[in-house]
Amino acid sequence: MKKIVIGLVGEVGSGKDTVGKYLEEKYGAKQVRFADPIKDTLSIYFDKLSRVDQQWLFLAFQERFGDDILSRAIRKKIEDEEHSIVVVNGLRMPPDLAFIRSFENNKILYVTASTKTRWERASKRDEKSDDSTTFENFEKIELKPTEINVPKIGAEADTRIDNEKDLEHLLVETDKFMNSLEFQKIS
Repeated sequence: MKKIVIGLVGEVGSGKDTVGKYLEEKYGAKQVRFADPIKDTLSIYFDKLSRVDQQWLFLAFQERFGDDILSRAIRKKIEDEEHSIVVVNGLRMPPDLAFIRSFENNKILYVTASTKTRWERASKRDEKSDDSTTFENFEKIELKPTEINVPKIGAEADTRIDNEKDLEHLLVETDKFMNSLEFQKIS
């Protein structure tokens, strides 16, 4: 089967990481994240990473090396990957969209939810050191340069999942998306 590259876009707390993990477990996808090079760098120095530090380092890399710095870092990984499904999680900047579209067989999946729903999810998961924040701070994070383009990229997606309901709904919608691409679960 011909390799497909699926770009996964969504705001903080939207459920995109849940979808990415589900695609790995149930469809045998290989998942890479735009943030992997940033997280790998920061994890050398810190045990728990903050979103603010990731945003800062990305902007420093971008200023020094160009807008497509993260795309360049993962292109070779994708091209060398043997899996028939490669999920690129975390599209955040306009060049990220162009990067996914540069692959012959590609789709963009946008997972979104209301700001309040996403804040509630993020504050419960405690994945990053700044997840447990006030709603006001969460709204400020959404105005950062690394976040403001997400809805614009989402508007260019092939498929949109509104994730306001429960986990079962999110996974059913993900299965519908994969079925539309003629992929079946492996487990």
